[in-house]
Amino acid sequence: MHGGSRGSALCLSIALCVVAAEASAHRLAPSLLELQPQPQGRVDVHWKTPLVRAAGVEILPELPGHCRALGERTAERGADAASLRWSVNCGERGLLGSTVAVRGLEASGTGALVRVVSGEGHDIQVLLSAQRPSFVVPRRASFFSVLRDYAWLGFRHIGSGLDHLFFVWGVMLLVRSGRKLLVTLTAFTLGHSLTLSLAVLGWLDFPGAIVEVAIAASVFAIALELTRRGVRPSALARRPWTLALGFGLLHGMGFAAALAEVGLPSEEILAALLAFNLGIELGQLAWIALALAAALLLRSGGWQLPARLARLPAYAIGSTATFWMLDRVGGWF
Repeated sequence: MHGGSRGSALCLSIALCVVAAEASAHRLAPSLLELQPQPQGRVDVHWKTPLVRAAGVEILPELPGHCRALGERTAERGADAASLRWSVNCGERGLLGSTVAVRGLEASGTGALVRVVSGEGHDIQVLLSAQRPSFVVPRRASFFSVLRDYAWLGFRHIGSGLDHLFFVWGVMLLVRSGRKLLVTLTAFTLGHSLTLSLAVLGWLDFPGAIVEVAIAASVFAIALELTRRGVRPSALARRPWTLALGFGLLHGMGFAAALAEVGLPSEEILAALLAFNLGIELGQLAWIALALAAALLLRSGGWQLPARLARLPAYAIGSTATFWMLDRVGGWF
């Protein structure tokens, strides 16, 4: 980007930083409804909903009408989510061919992952949304439904992951050459795709809390590089793809932690992993396109950021990253 387009993109980042100052990244996780059939028609139910959601909105599962509740419900509350566990009796009909739904998705703006655990290697996972709040339990999940649902999960995840998006925007502001920007973003993509795959397949494990702090630190690092631009560029600023590749490895572990929350279908693990990663890439490209379109629109109007405010975006990004780091370290205690 050059001239006015860069100044316009800087202003877009400022506005997004102001919004992010009051938001924590990756808390808009989908609700989870896990159904585990047992002998004699009993089904164990686990309903998990995030604590952060739209005010006054209640998200509730709807089980088939022939399923009767057994005993009391057990409530649990964690740092980010609340859970309910109970059992129902669905008789000889069971769940196969019956309708399962989740109410409140449209008002909440979130989705819900329904997992039917068969215990026979044919687990079914379906993502419900405002457009599709119910489904009929099939004998097994189709390949194309796995691709669709996990690509959408990846797309939604990157859309709510402001820390990842801030890193990408910081790279866009740091790198002047279009070709160098392409190489840098490709390095970032390769880095997070590698660790996402290794972590999901169980070949790499690292404490999630530390990873989240390190991701916030990577956003701070890109902001620091922005403050040096035009003064004395560091070796990383001259070779930004090394920075992007290294921090991409960190961000991939963050993506893996999000995917671990919803799990993978037992029969289509690779398809789900590839679809989730594809959704992340599509979401990332969509946000890059949005930033560039806004920059071009503002440039066409003859507007650009005054020279005396050139470092303001770096300070805004760095301040937001500092807030995230302190917030996440505080969660350790």
